[in-house]
Amino acid sequence: MMARETLIKSFDKLRMNGNLLIPFVVSLSNHERNQINQRFPRYLYRLLAVFSLALLLLQSAAVQAAPAKPEMLIYCGITMIRPMTEISRLFEQRENVKVTLAQGGSEDLYQSLKKSGVGDLYLPGEPSFRSKYLAEGLLGDVVTVGYNQLAIMVRKGNPKRIKGDVKELLRSDVNSIIGNAESGSVGKETKDVLTAAGIYNQVLDASVSLLPDSRGLSNAMKTGEADVILNWRATGFFPDNAKFVDVIDLSPKLAQPQALLLNLLTFSKNKPLAKRLMQFTAGEEGQAVFRKYGFLDNKRSTK
Repeated sequence: MMARETLIKSFDKLRMNGNLLIPFVVSLSNHERNQINQRFPRYLYRLLAVFSLALLLLQSAAVQAAPAKPEMLIYCGITMIRPMTEISRLFEQRENVKVTLAQGGSEDLYQSLKKSGVGDLYLPGEPSFRSKYLAEGLLGDVVTVGYNQLAIMVRKGNPKRIKGDVKELLRSDVNSIIGNAESGSVGKETKDVLTAAGIYNQVLDASVSLLPDSRGLSNAMKTGEADVILNWRATGFFPDNAKFVDVIDLSPKLAQPQALLLNLLTFSKNKPLAKRLMQFTAGEEGQAVFRKYGFLDNKRSTK
């Protein structure tokens, strides 16, 4: 009788949880196992073995069928790549999602997302890219995640004694380099500022070269190719740039702070997640990261 009760209890456990098959098998003593062999047909063992195997297969299938981790793609202007990388890693931990960032010039990034039709968010270096392309229907909801401002940058210690005036780029004793207005936000803003000052074409002719983005401009200072550049202010405070350059601020009347607009892409397959990332970036935790990298936060547009 004891052997029968042991078997029944063990079978009940097996029926509730396939993982308890092994405890059932090893819990019987040799004497009890002999008694069971005598009182119950062999087909019962076969039935139990088949049943337990089926449960294990179902468990394995359930694990394999578990949904894959969602993946998101952000098209990020190169100047904002550092804060957005840090924010993305924080968001990944919070939401159990994989975030990939495609970096480059704002114009190039827009053309890339337009061609591919893949991705979730677009963060250009200045707001004109939204107004320029809004009618195409690819840019949806938007949040402001900070501000950036054009500034003069010179070699560390300012050996050429360059002043906070864009006309300094026309000096014959300095090598000046500016951004390409056709590829990135810094070039576009440089063109707007210098055009407002009435000297864009002159600076264009005087420049040693045109570079596609803020990283290229920073590298020109590091290599000594340039004595002076116009670049986004925040880049001058990045640790790997700060030891090579000094930042000279321009008047906000000439170089107005430009809003950084994080755009939801209308073809995003992860809209709820993308909207949460937008709110996280625009919230206090995300804004603290932007301030850490020298940007103005979204609560103010000037310092």
